[in-house]
Amino acid sequence: MGHMNPERAAMINGWKDRDRNDRSDRHRDRPRDRDITAPHYDSANRISKPSRQPQNKTTTPAATAAATRYLTQDEQAEQFVAEEDKFVLKQAKKKADIRIREKRAKPIDYLAFALRWVDPDRDVFDDDDADIDIPIPHPEAVIRDLNESQLQELDEDIRSYHTLEVNERNRKYWTALLALCTDRRKKLKPLPPEGRAVSAVAPEVDRILAPKTLTQLEALEMQIRAKLQSNEPIDTDYWEELLKSLLIYKAKAQLKEVCSAIKDARVQLLRLRDPERAKELEGSDGFLDAIPTAGKSSSKALVPASKTGASSSSAPPPGTARFASTGNEDFSQASKALLDREVARGVSENEEIFTAEEAVPGIPRPIWADKYRPRKPRYFNRVIMGYEWNKYNQTHYDHSNPPPKVVQGYRFNIFYPDLIDKTKAPTYKIIRDDGRKKGESNAPAGKEDTCLIRFIAGPPYEDIAFRIVDREWDYSAKKERGFKSCFDKGILQLHFMFKKIYYRK
Repeated sequence: MGHMNPERAAMINGWKDRDRNDRSDRHRDRPRDRDITAPHYDSANRISKPSRQPQNKTTTPAATAAATRYLTQDEQAEQFVAEEDKFVLKQAKKKADIRIREKRAKPIDYLAFALRWVDPDRDVFDDDDADIDIPIPHPEAVIRDLNESQLQELDEDIRSYHTLEVNERNRKYWTALLALCTDRRKKLKPLPPEGRAVSAVAPEVDRILAPKTLTQLEALEMQIRAKLQSNEPIDTDYWEELLKSLLIYKAKAQLKEVCSAIKDARVQLLRLRDPERAKELEGSDGFLDAIPTAGKSSSKALVPASKTGASSSSAPPPGTARFASTGNEDFSQASKALLDREVARGVSENEEIFTAEEAVPGIPRPIWADKYRPRKPRYFNRVIMGYEWNKYNQTHYDHSNPPPKVVQGYRFNIFYPDLIDKTKAPTYKIIRDDGRKKGESNAPAGKEDTCLIRFIAGPPYEDIAFRIVDREWDYSAKKERGFKSCFDKGILQLHFMFKKIYYRK
């Protein structure tokens, strides 16, 4: 064996001497000659958790994103409520658009439809090319033409929009309309003594306030408030009433700015399509001076003729028929909740929203009509569309140039939340025209037969019927093509697909 390096030997011997001198009583029983390569106790060190990183450490975007994923329970609840409010507001705007297009609008719908032209939060996929052709009454005209009960309903509707809206300009729009609606309601009531006193100088107030801009009115508002808060000897009743009048003129000025922006947006859009009409609109006020005369639109809507072999000239715009309504439609909160939940589920890629509602033939007035107010159930139905690759289509089409889609099935969801007798589930029956029996066909070549499917329930719901393609149903239990007929939690669900037709080669 060779000699150990002197420096290494000195280091080892020094460690042994230090160990002999410094070892405490609790280590006396340990063997003195231990393996120097083994771990050893050092009283100066201890096992501990890693020290906390300094707070000013630079955080990466990924770390920040990870931190934001962990929200407190209150923050999660607040976020959920905000998302729910956003959805409700979006649906309210969408329904307003649809009722306008179908000429069955309520006063609030005119106000919401007008705002859509400058609303940065609107969904562009809800736009329709024909919307630009729809005349819009001026918001002030909408309020002016209503009676007390209508104004009360409008007031509640405006407050709903104002509560849900988060866009600053949109909120100012609804705030201004709320002030004008409140003022109009006051004018329809008898004036108190102090009101009559101020009305005597109304012409002077109009002369002072009418020509002023929004900026000037805001400056004057500050002056009047300062005067009311001062200790000057003033006619407090007069100045308070003047302030109320000023706030109405301020609301009108705010509304005027929004209406000007609405008109400009419509003119800009028309310039791309019809410059002459754009020029005409630009030179006008841009709004109607009264609410349009209400017209009744048919509630019939059928899948286009190229898809079903039938047509309806009065069909509402695509995607809008599910909101078709009549005067006795069920508008209960329970039905609305069921409808909103089904609407939120949307439609799949191979589905389209479907309503082909028709009058139920030969149905007498129900015997319970004197006891319960008859109403039509609300619904949200889907029609399943797809391609059929029969021998003819395989010869004339391919996947890059597919054949027209055809109806492959339906999914009906009819809402009966307020049934008087919940032990009797609603049902349905098929009605074929002209006494035609199942399997018989009266359709010309290339067309498909249709029939009525009638849904029947007890009070307070009337029967309701839809026109569908008349083909043989597939009652199998396959996952995608499975038949479903059930009544649960107030919803009658009838889902079925048609049997596939296989052609021999």
